[in-house]
Amino acid sequence: MLEIEIDGKKAEVPDGSTVMDAAQQVGVYIPHFCYHKKLSIAANCRMCLVQVEKAPKPLPACATPVTNGMKVFTHSELAVKAQKGVMEFLLINHPLDCPICDQGGECQLQDLSVGYGGVKSRYQEEKRVVFHKDIGPLISMEEMSRCIHCTRCVRFGQEIAGIMELGMANRNFHSEITTFMARTVDSELSGNAIDLCPVGALTSKPFRYSARTWELQRRKSVSPHDSLGANLVVQVKGNKVMRVLPRENEEVNECWISDKDRFSYEALNSEERLTKPMVKQGGEWKEVEWNVALDYVAHGLKDVSREFGGDALGFLLSPHATLEELALAKKLAAGLGCDNVDFRLRQRDFSADGKRAGTPWLGLKLAEIKDLDGALVVGSFLRKDAALFAQRLRQAAKKFTKVSFIDVAGDDQLINTHARLTLAPADLIRGLGAVVKAAAQIKSVAVPAGLDSLSPCETAQKIAQSLVDGEKKAVFLGSVAQQSGDAAQLQVLANELGKITGATVGFIGEAANSVGGYVAGALPGKLNARTMLEQPRQGYLLLNAEPEFDFANAQQTLAALKQAKLVVLMSAFKHAPALEYADVMLPVAPFTETAGTFVNAEGRVQSFNGVVRPLGEARPAWKIFRVLGNVLNLSGFDYESAEAVRDELLGQGTEFAAGLDNGISGVNVALAPAPAGLQRVGDVPIHFADTLVRRAPSLLRTRDGQAPVARINGATAAQLGLEEGAQVRVRQGDGTATLTLKLDEGTPAGCVRVPAAHAATAALGDLFGTITVERA
Repeated sequence: MLEIEIDGKKAEVPDGSTVMDAAQQVGVYIPHFCYHKKLSIAANCRMCLVQVEKAPKPLPACATPVTNGMKVFTHSELAVKAQKGVMEFLLINHPLDCPICDQGGECQLQDLSVGYGGVKSRYQEEKRVVFHKDIGPLISMEEMSRCIHCTRCVRFGQEIAGIMELGMANRNFHSEITTFMARTVDSELSGNAIDLCPVGALTSKPFRYSARTWELQRRKSVSPHDSLGANLVVQVKGNKVMRVLPRENEEVNECWISDKDRFSYEALNSEERLTKPMVKQGGEWKEVEWNVALDYVAHGLKDVSREFGGDALGFLLSPHATLEELALAKKLAAGLGCDNVDFRLRQRDFSADGKRAGTPWLGLKLAEIKDLDGALVVGSFLRKDAALFAQRLRQAAKKFTKVSFIDVAGDDQLINTHARLTLAPADLIRGLGAVVKAAAQIKSVAVPAGLDSLSPCETAQKIAQSLVDGEKKAVFLGSVAQQSGDAAQLQVLANELGKITGATVGFIGEAANSVGGYVAGALPGKLNARTMLEQPRQGYLLLNAEPEFDFANAQQTLAALKQAKLVVLMSAFKHAPALEYADVMLPVAPFTETAGTFVNAEGRVQSFNGVVRPLGEARPAWKIFRVLGNVLNLSGFDYESAEAVRDELLGQGTEFAAGLDNGISGVNVALAPAPAGLQRVGDVPIHFADTLVRRAPSLLRTRDGQAPVARINGATAAQLGLEEGAQVRVRQGDGTATLTLKLDEGTPAGCVRVPAAHAATAALGDLFGTITVERA
C-alpha cells in the first residue's frame, strides 16, 4: 500500500493506483471529461490537471501513478489556473447552443464551465464546423461540432462492446469522431455511448427534443428482457415513459444496459396497445367492460372444466411474466382442477422434469465471472441472447480467462476465444460428450457411460484442458442447449464435466424470469408446454405469449389453438393474428405499469413498482388473476398487493431465491444417430425476442431488426445448386417461407439458419427440426 496526501487528506491506496483513484477514495472531486472508471486512461482532455509537490508543472490526475509520500493539491492556484486554461481551450470552438442542446442539464462541460470558464471568450475567429453523420436509428450525431475529443465513445466500442465502430479521423484542427467507411453503429450495447458522452455530441435519436431533463421524474425499475435483470432508471413525463437509462449496480449490470433494455420503451406507447377488454361475439370483436370480460372468461374456463375435466385446460405463460403473475396463474389453474401449466414455451425436451435437484440457475454470481480461469459456453447466441453477460466474459477473456464455445453458428462473439466447435444442433451432444471424454482421459478417471464411441478431436481436447487447468472454471448452457431435443442429456454431460474438472455448471436463461418461473412453481403436474400442444386441449389461457413467435413450434401451436373451444389471450398488445383464433383479449399492464418481481440468472430477487398509471383500462395481470379467482369463488385470492404474493412465496426481505441447484438424476446419455436431411438453426434475433422489443420502431430499423434471410454455407449451397441472393422456399411440414439466400461460412454443414419470432417465418415448425430448401 502507498501513502498519499490530497488537499490535506491522507489515504493508503494499492500499488498501481492513480491520483484520480486516490482522490475518489478520500472524497475529493477532480474535474474531468475523458476519464471513466470502466475505460482505459486516455489523458487527452487535460481537465484533471493537479499540482503535485516537487513536480515542475501540473500533471493529469487520471494518468499520474501514486508514489509513496506523494502530496497533491487540486485547488491550489497553479492547479486552478491550469484547469481554467484547459476549459478556455475547450470552449474556443464549442458552439453556444446550450438553450437548444438536448444535453442541456446533463452536460459535464456546461456544469464545469460555471466553475472554470471565463466570463467572456478572448477567441474572435470563426468557430470550426463538423458536419453531422448518420450512424443508424439509435444514436444521433447531428451536432458533432460540440465534440471535445474525449474519445470515451471510441474506447467504449473497443474495450466494452468489443468492436471499434467509431474512431478519430484526421489530425489537429481537423480531427473528428466518425465511423469507418460511413457505416452504421450496430453493436447491441451501442446506446451506452450516449451516456458516456460528456457533451451533447452523441444523443438519443428516439428521445431527441422530446423533453428537458428537469421535466422528467426518475423512477427505479428492472429490465423485463434477458435473464441478467439489468437495473434501470425509467424517466417519466406526465404519464408517459420518455427514456430509459442504466441504474448502476456493480453486481448485476455494472453501469451498462443493452440497446434492447434502453429503447424497447417505445413499444409502451405503441398504437398496438390493447387498452380495453375485447370479446368475440358471433364472429365479431367487441370492446366490453371488465366485469363482462371477466364473467365471460370465468364461465368459459368453468364450462370447459365441467364438460371435459380440468385436464382439458392449458395455461401457457411467458417467462417474461413476473413472479406474482406466474404464481397466481398456477393457483388459478389448480382451482379449476388443471395441472397443465408451463412457462418454458420454447423448450422441446422435458425429460428432466421430476428429476431435478432444485431450481436451475447460473451456478455462480455474475460478479464472480471476472475471476474465472476457464469458461465453456454450450449452445448460445451469446452476444444476442445475453449482451451484458457476454460483456462480462469479454472483460474476463482480456485478462486471463480461457473462454471456449460449443455452438451452432459461427457468429463473432467479440470475445478473445480460446477454442471453438461449431456443430449442427443435433451434434451438440456429441461435441460436449467429446469434451467430457477428453477431460476424463486427461484426469485419468473413468469415462462416463454412453461416450465410448466418441473420439475427441484436437479442439475438444483443447477445451477440456482449459477446464482442467486453473482453479475457478464454469460451464454455461445457453438457450440453444436448453431448447435442444437433447437438453436433459446435455445437462447430464455438463454436470459430468463439472465433476471431472471441478467447474461449476449453470444456465444462461433466455428471459427475465427463466429462474423465477421455477421459483413460482409455474410448472406442470401433468402436461408440459409441448404436450399441451401435441395433444390439443379444449381451452387455453395465454399470458404475454404470442403463438407465432414465442413457442418452439409455431405451426403446431397455431393448429392447437385454432381447434380449441376457448382461447383467452392476456396481453399488453392487440396481437393482430390472434383476432382469428382467440375468443377474448384482456389488456395487461407491461412492466412499467405494474409492480412485480423478477429472479435473474444468479437467483437474485429484484422487485420493482410501476412507474406510470396503466394505459387506458389495462390492468396488472396479478390483479386480473386475483379477481378471476374471486369470480370463480376460489379460496386464497384475497391479496391486497403484489408484495403480499411475493412474501407468501419467498418470505420477507429475500435477496436470493432458495433451492438453487443444477443437479439432475435418472437421465442416461444415449447418442442417437444424426437426423437425415437439412437441419434448421432457429435463432431468435435480439430485437424479436419478446412482445415489447418486437414493437419498438427504432430497434426494428437496426441491422438486428431486419427481415430474416436463410443462411447456408458454401458447400451446402453448392450441393443444393443454389447461389447467394437467390430467392428460396424453406419448408417445414405444411408451412413455407420465401426468403433471400445468404452464404455464411459460420453456419454448420447440412444446416440452414432460419430465424424465428418473425412474421416472415411464423408458418414454420420446430426451431431445430428438419427443413427443406428449394429455389423459389
